[in-house]
Amino acid sequence: MKRAASGQFVEFTAASDASALVLRYSLPDGAEGGGTAASLILSINGKPLRTLSLTSKYTWLYGSYPFFNQPAKGKPRNFYDELCVKDLAITTGDIVRLGKTNEGSECIVDLVDLENVPAARVAPANALSLLQFGAGGRGETDDTEAVKACILAAANQGKIVWVPAGDYKLTGDIIVPSGVTIQGAGMWHTTFVGDDELYAQANRRVRFKLTGTDIHLADFRIAGKLNYRNDDEPNDGIVGAGCVAATVSRIWVEHTKIGVWIYNGTNLLIEGCRFRNLLADGVNLCVGTSGTVIQNCTTRGTGDDCFAIWPAASDQGFVGSVAPPGNNVIRRCTGQLTFLANGAAIYGGASNRIEDCLFTDISTGCGILISTTFPTSDDAGKIDNNFSGMTVVKDCTLRRCGGFDHSWGWRGSLQICLDRRSISGLTISDVDIRDSFSDGVTIVAPGSKKAEGTLAHTRLERITISQFGLGASSRHGLWIRSDAVGDLTLVDSSIADIQNDSPAFRIGRE
Repeated sequence: MKRAASGQFVEFTAASDASALVLRYSLPDGAEGGGTAASLILSINGKPLRTLSLTSKYTWLYGSYPFFNQPAKGKPRNFYDELCVKDLAITTGDIVRLGKTNEGSECIVDLVDLENVPAARVAPANALSLLQFGAGGRGETDDTEAVKACILAAANQGKIVWVPAGDYKLTGDIIVPSGVTIQGAGMWHTTFVGDDELYAQANRRVRFKLTGTDIHLADFRIAGKLNYRNDDEPNDGIVGAGCVAATVSRIWVEHTKIGVWIYNGTNLLIEGCRFRNLLADGVNLCVGTSGTVIQNCTTRGTGDDCFAIWPAASDQGFVGSVAPPGNNVIRRCTGQLTFLANGAAIYGGASNRIEDCLFTDISTGCGILISTTFPTSDDAGKIDNNFSGMTVVKDCTLRRCGGFDHSWGWRGSLQICLDRRSISGLTISDVDIRDSFSDGVTIVAPGSKKAEGTLAHTRLERITISQFGLGASSRHGLWIRSDAVGDLTLVDSSIADIQNDSPAFRIGRE
């Protein structure tokens, strides 16, 4: 990381060929909020190529959850944003320099990702192009009606909606019905972009709503314009309500509230996606969602859980809620650098799993959280979506997690939180935890004060914990807080410091 004022620069040697880069940076906020602007000169081997325009309009939040855009509220967070730059020709060994101009505020350069971007996809057979329906494709005209017309025609004719390379401005909801595929030219080539002047209106944002069966979104980017969080407003990004057998593949989403939020989805696949710089979750499988897989996805800079499974006990009457919530999988995913909440979280449901995932630099909470904090039952509606079956966490790596949650205090890199309900049936195996900001694994039970929250039938198998307490003193490898109730079994685990402060909790060994 380097702070750059006018005339300063940061440079590095390219370790591989690349045709694009992603710059993660931070600028100061304006005195009254609203952000500031700055620019950098991108040079390769001493030759200036391009001026990069940066803004902090989409960063800087203040105060308590769900946060504000006014600096006077104090307690700032969400400092970083990213800029994507393509059509470059970087060769291994080239010297890449980012130099500060004399325009705008100082700049912190945090990291640069180099990438080789695949060529734009060509139109598939049996497709209708958006350009046939009057779309401009340059981000200048409003293409909302053109997209709607193309979807209607494709649905009626059994064809694919083809979105060629370009920028397409959207100013309203895009309803995607059964049997429709929207195919872009690639996440670096096809972009649906919001209108900056209209984005404060919740119904004028970029939002794809999946409303049926056999729906497919693939190979494009969503660039929203959201810079505040209001949980009374609907999510923008990709929303599924009662959708069945749908896929979301190779989609890049940023500057929206969420990446993908599914209500009562069944047998869905979310794969190969990027979720960056969001106001809330990367992906949330909510309410009655079942049989759904999130795989090979990445998140960075989310304002809530990177990936979450939350079977809330509400709105379970949608078409598609044909199975009880559960049997969902988060696998081969990575998450890093949240500005609120956790890497992956499971809040209930039957036999959900987190497998083969990597979470790093989660300074605002856990790398992985298993919790009953959020409500999952409704006695009046005879709904009980609490944990059941066997919940599994396996083959995961947590690095520099276990940060400070603004409303809870320090959380472990991996935490079991027994708040509203009990948890029974949990296996955590082959998890490697290193360099925790606080504790490695914690078990806490705020619900025990209300005679709720007991842990049972839980196994920690082959858990490795090393280097903890890097940000807080008097922490432990495994800490059982004094309010915890129940038991767990340790199997062949390497944990140097185990502290059990609860007389009502038993640790067994095999």
